[in-house]
Amino acid sequence: MSPFWFSEEPEPQDHPLSAADWLRVVLRGVPIVLVIFGGLILLLLLRVIERPLFGLKRPVTPWLTRAVCRITLMIFGLRYSTHGRPMAGRGAIVANHAGWFDIFTLNAAQQIYFVSKDEVAGWPAIGWLARATGTVFIRRKGSDAMAQKNLFEARLRAGHRLLFFPEGTSTDSLRVIPFKSTLFAAFFTEGLKDVLSIQPVSLVYHAPKGEEPRFYGWWGEMEFGPSLLKYLAAPRHGRAEVIFHEPVRVQDFADRKALAAYCEAKVREGLAARQSP
Repeated sequence: MSPFWFSEEPEPQDHPLSAADWLRVVLRGVPIVLVIFGGLILLLLLRVIERPLFGLKRPVTPWLTRAVCRITLMIFGLRYSTHGRPMAGRGAIVANHAGWFDIFTLNAAQQIYFVSKDEVAGWPAIGWLARATGTVFIRRKGSDAMAQKNLFEARLRAGHRLLFFPEGTSTDSLRVIPFKSTLFAAFFTEGLKDVLSIQPVSLVYHAPKGEEPRFYGWWGEMEFGPSLLKYLAAPRHGRAEVIFHEPVRVQDFADRKALAAYCEAKVREGLAARQSP
């Protein structure tokens, strides 16, 4: 059993795809590839103009990223809704992490830039997309702490809202595992703590009718390819809810642990309140 499986029940297993499943894979997969990589080409062309004029600021391309994610969700058939308002001021967002669908769902709901572990930059296709859309890659080495602090500060001062997954891993989508407070330390550096706000966000998935409740989870040793095929082949999809909690000021908390604990509690509260009985 996977160390990231949090149930006494056996882990659900994927079933072999039927001819009808493969047809759905093609009918969904082809337009999704065209939308994503067509959007990527257009984004790169726009960045040629945007970068020299605005530097770190990106006044145009985030709108394209958001449109591509919305269209992709529509092709998959995953409906999403939002509750509350995305923060308007300078700051960062922290959310629970169910699986790779989070990238599309959260991007569709607001303009954000993800913070991801450094190895993702080298992944085929996903790494290219992440770099092009402005993802911030971090290394988990103490020697890189100052460089990362400077990078976070530059991006935040440019008006970028960075999104962190403090759990440090994806899950079965039904629960929140303890937040790691390490990344919250960046918010308490001089020059940032007095001007930043943090917005907790709860991401809630509802499985398609008749499917396992953990349908949108991604845990343990799951691989991207089989997971993608499962979602492309699904006869129907469920829905997702993005719940924006009220932002809080970093300066109102004693330290990173207190801020991490508060955000974790709000995210848990939002998930529990919206989950289907």
